[in-house]
Amino acid sequence: MTDTYKIRKAEQTDIPCLVNLLGILFSIEHDFTVDRYKQQQGLERMLADPERCCIMVCERNHHVIGMCTAQFVISTAEGGLSSIIEDLVVEQEYRGSGVGKKLLNAVEDWSLKNGAKRIQLVADKNNTPALDFYKKNGWNATQLICLHKNY
Repeated sequence: MTDTYKIRKAEQTDIPCLVNLLGILFSIEHDFTVDRYKQQQGLERMLADPERCCIMVCERNHHVIGMCTAQFVISTAEGGLSSIIEDLVVEQEYRGSGVGKKLLNAVEDWSLKNGAKRIQLVADKNNTPALDFYKKNGWNATQLICLHKNY
């Protein structure tokens, strides 16, 4: 990456760009729908809780082109904090340029520096390009599956 790219923690002023990025991601993933209001609310809550939540962004020429989020939960298996990585998305024209890897590494670093004993990542099982990217970056599938219930 050139020096025109900057990886940093997200700020309130980034929310409109982050909502747009989530729109790109959620249009790919069948389990989610694009709802700008809900996505904005979720991002605001994450930014308001920096001890438990992290949103890293990649900025190029003062424009956010990618993001990755993580949140802490307590793992009984590990007896401590576990970080769950979600929402890794990069604008189409910057994919393959190393932005995703830098964002993923930044969130992993944040997780470990803040006490994570384990880092987990969720991804759409049908998003082959994403799964290939994660495998290439050292992530392995587990025997766990994710279930949800609508209310």
